[in-house]
Amino acid sequence: MTLFSPLALRDVTLPNRIGVSPMCMYASSDGLVTDFHVAHLGRFALGGAGLVIAEATAVHPHGRISPFDAGLWSDEQIPGWRRIAALVSAAGAVPGVQLGHAGRRAAVREPWRAGAPLNAEDAATGSGPWPLVAPSALAAGPGHTVPAALTTEQISRSVQDWHDAATRAVTAGFRFVELHGAHGYLLHSFLSPVSNRRSDDYGGSAENRLRYPLEVVAAVRAAIGEGIPLSFRVSAVDGAEGGAGIDETVEVARRLADAGVDLIDTSSGGITTDRAVDTRIRRGFSFHADFSRRIRAEVGVPTATVGLIVDPEQASRLITHGDADLVLLGRQVLDDPNWPHHARIALGDDSHDSWDVRFGSALGPRARTLARLASSGESPLSRFGV
Repeated sequence: MTLFSPLALRDVTLPNRIGVSPMCMYASSDGLVTDFHVAHLGRFALGGAGLVIAEATAVHPHGRISPFDAGLWSDEQIPGWRRIAALVSAAGAVPGVQLGHAGRRAAVREPWRAGAPLNAEDAATGSGPWPLVAPSALAAGPGHTVPAALTTEQISRSVQDWHDAATRAVTAGFRFVELHGAHGYLLHSFLSPVSNRRSDDYGGSAENRLRYPLEVVAAVRAAIGEGIPLSFRVSAVDGAEGGAGIDETVEVARRLADAGVDLIDTSSGGITTDRAVDTRIRRGFSFHADFSRRIRAEVGVPTATVGLIVDPEQASRLITHGDADLVLLGRQVLDDPNWPHHARIALGDDSHDSWDVRFGSALGPRARTLARLASSGESPLSRFGV
């Protein structure tokens, strides 16, 4: 394996092992995507990523993190996504989408407004709070609304919501689907003993806490068919006292793989918003790679790793050393959407053949000119005597 070798998952082959991680943009109205999303996601495909995963997309309006999240709970939302999926495909990348339900962490403001729970001030602008649901009636943290515990009937309806959203995703042209089972959102909150205190078939034992996520996986697999890859993002460690650790996550990953999940996307934390009891791992370069490596080795399922991957050699070694099958970048490609192309050059390929021909045909000769000028000792400041 190398960073630029293909990755086959079911009937879909990623042209390389660099993916764009889902990043919420808080730019939607009524769950509809806009021209912003077209430009935002299209530039990553043109930038050389093999996989572009659209942001956490709500399967139900009450599952939105904020009032401005994208959605796939309605057929009206399909055309906008279809335009984006077609653009990403035409640029040579695989279009993916992350489906999610924020559960007890829903109904909050955008990050630049501190991510605080929505209140009467937001309601006055038509962006007010909505009822929250979770496995148990436990708030996500101080100041957050106490959610209602889902009944078994509501759980069944929720599973159908995931199925229907996945069906719409396929109709829109997505060829890769990820389920957001991390960061304290609904699927994760069922998995974690911190947030799941139920005493019925959906709580208590690890087996019971896994029941709802497995029902969702089965429903989504039925919706997307056998050919489309299914990924599941996990929080490898809860990062809170009494929470799940990597040993339990390895077993969860094993069950998910047996149920039809093709890739485990490893992240961490988020089960609580209370920083006083938050014991998340230290943020450092490649800080989830130990988790992705262990799941990959012990379960035998392909994994993705994410988290401060900033350097081409770093990304390359994560693949060649077997830490993961796929590296996912978020903020790094926000800063440099052409990072995959630049990584090829940094790793020794200066042909510009990977670029869209409308770019590469101009950038190749430019690179040769710059190299000639550099070899002769010229610089951009030479005319100024510097």
